[in-house]
Amino acid sequence: MMTSVHPKLPMRDQKITEDYYLTKLGFRKVGTTNYADYLMLEREGIQIHFFDYATLNPKENYGQVYIRTTAIDELYQSFLNNKVIIHPNGKLQNKPWGQREFALLDPDHNLLTFGQEIPQ
Repeated sequence: MMTSVHPKLPMRDQKITEDYYLTKLGFRKVGTTNYADYLMLEREGIQIHFFDYATLNPKENYGQVYIRTTAIDELYQSFLNNKVIIHPNGKLQNKPWGQREFALLDPDHNLLTFGQEIPQ
């Protein structure tokens, strides 16, 4: 039986990725072993793994993750308070497909979209 999914996204520089997710987005490291080419981070039960891709061209990166939340407005405001840059086309808004969403790009241009179902 499947219980969870942990997406793997590319990163060019582990230190930059780690710093962004820890200090800006509130994630924490998973595990006690440090790997030179792999990083595991977690926040509120959501894990994202990163693999080394030093030659990645961020403008050609199509890594994407959709993260569901039960507190979209609070999460959005916490990111704004922490000076996280929201994607220019990803400001918090209600979408026609019944989700309230916002999006951001991490330092490697992985797209993180956060969404909450709009009550009917």
